[in-house]
Order: sequence, then C-alpha cells, then structure tokens
Amino acid sequence: MYSRRLDDETVYDLFCRGVRFLRDGHPHQAALILSKAKLIEPEKASIRTALGRALYTTGRMARARREFAKAVEINPVDDWAHYALALACERTGQRSRAVAHLKLAIAMRPGVTDYERALRRLGG
Repeated sequence: MYSRRLDDETVYDLFCRGVRFLRDGHPHQAALILSKAKLIEPEKASIRTALGRALYTTGRMARARREFAKAVEINPVDDWAHYALALACERTGQRSRAVAHLKLAIAMRPGVTDYERALRRLGG
C-alpha cells in the first residue's frame, strides 16, 4: 500500500506523522510532511485528502481545493472528500461547484448533518 521509501521513512510513516500533526493542531507541519508523501505517492487519495485538510486549516484555500479535487478524481465515491471540496469551493467563490459537490456527498451518504447544514447555508 504505502511501501515506497524516502530515506528511512516509508510513505505510510510520513502519512501517519502528518495525520498526527493535524490531530495535534499543527497543520503547517502536517502540510510539509504530507507534501513529501504526495511527491512519492501522488495517486493516493488518502494523502491528498489529509493534505487538503492541512492546507484548508492553514487558510490556503486554492491549494486545498486542488488537493480535494484530485482526491475526488482518484476516489469519486468518497463522500467526505466531496464535502471538503465543496467547503473549499465555497471559500474560493465557486458557489455552484460547492453546491454540486454537497449534493453528491448527500446522495452518497444521506443524513449527515454537516453536509445538509452546508447545503442549506448555500441555499442549494
């Protein structure tokens, strides 16, 4: 799965370290580590999603949107990635695109309050 190495760390090690930084409230450090992991495994949706979260949290919305969009491209049935992409689209002024991704997220996983609340906020 995440077997490629960068020096003495596997991509999985980098991913786990990045997610820990995110969990512990250090999104800038998470973005640095997850960017390294992405260079090695650019087609891993989980890395793209985690990196998108880090970038979103640090206020880098356009970059976060690109990472979430790639995550959705890689794994189009990931409802949370659609939701995250919608939030990033909203923050970058792409309201209609945000509504479309929220509707997809809700269709994939009905009843998720956060998804429904975001769609109501956007008037979709």
